[in-house]
Amino acid sequence: MPGSDALASLRAQFPVVERLAYLNAGTNGPIARAATEAVRAQAELEEREGRGAMPFFAAFQERMEQLRAGYAAYLNAAPADVALTTSTTDGVSRVLLGLALRPGDEILTSDEEHPGVYGPLVAQRERGVAVRTAPLADLADAIGPSTRLVVCSHVSWRSGAYAPTAALAAAPPLVLLDGAQGVGAVPTDVTALGADFYAGAGQKWLCGPSGTGMLWIDPAARERLTVPSPGYLNLADANAGLDAVARDDAQAFDTPTLASLAPVHAVAMLELFEATGWAAIHRHAHDLAELAADKLRERGRELLERDRTTLVTWREPNAPDRSEQLAQAGVIVRFLPGEDILRASFGGWNDERDLERLLEALPA
Repeated sequence: MPGSDALASLRAQFPVVERLAYLNAGTNGPIARAATEAVRAQAELEEREGRGAMPFFAAFQERMEQLRAGYAAYLNAAPADVALTTSTTDGVSRVLLGLALRPGDEILTSDEEHPGVYGPLVAQRERGVAVRTAPLADLADAIGPSTRLVVCSHVSWRSGAYAPTAALAAAPPLVLLDGAQGVGAVPTDVTALGADFYAGAGQKWLCGPSGTGMLWIDPAARERLTVPSPGYLNLADANAGLDAVARDDAQAFDTPTLASLAPVHAVAMLELFEATGWAAIHRHAHDLAELAADKLRERGRELLERDRTTLVTWREPNAPDRSEQLAQAGVIVRFLPGEDILRASFGGWNDERDLERLLEALPA
């Protein structure tokens, strides 16, 4: 697989790959030196200058808007339509609470969603909203007369398969996509996807800090939402007391605040990836995942049906024990709970050496 100077420079930014075949960005992405240096500089500034003066708050707000703009650029969206959240689940929950569905309404989801989606759906069911499942590929055909919302993964966390987004976009219900394994992993144009809402994670393929994420809200769908818990930064005029109203853009759905170092880390990672080039990163990671799938099949492994994404998942006896054995051999993958399945996540920082270590560590 041909390499490039840009991808080699990107790999050199990640100290972890000097020791490990790090194949688990689907849980948490690795951290680059550029982010560590930026966070260290900001922490030292706060240590030296304190955090109580107006310049600190003004600078923090500026970094939040940089992060919003960075997420929006990746999603091919307007910054005004992107809220800053703490996780994919946070974004999913904000939409579900904002829609205020009632008993008799139905949410349709797939039978292979992450617990981070199922959890908020359980809360909706406890409020009397019906929740029904169908296979991911068949969701559009499973829509019924009471279906008000479809919630599913853009890219399945289990298999790496795409949701049938075109068919869902053509259907009547609102569509909320879980982009945890999409944003940063595959090209993501939220308008082209046809969804009404797109919730994503900042700590996975974007390699930001834990506790970061985004929620894109189509302007046409925003009027269907109430703001579930407006706080200081969500208000059009925070000094209006009980006469205050929420902002009229996606910032109304922002998390109340992020840690001051979080946007520093996240923006540094976005800048690094943008400098490398997202097209090259995606092509490289997808090619490497395809190669891994082929090599695993040659070794007799049964793979879950996947698309051209960054995830490769296969059946492995005693998967939890095997993942621990691989970790001891310096290969970091994930086992999926409740099944004898291992999942490898390939990113722009990986190369064929990581794949070779995985294959060498697996029993024949």
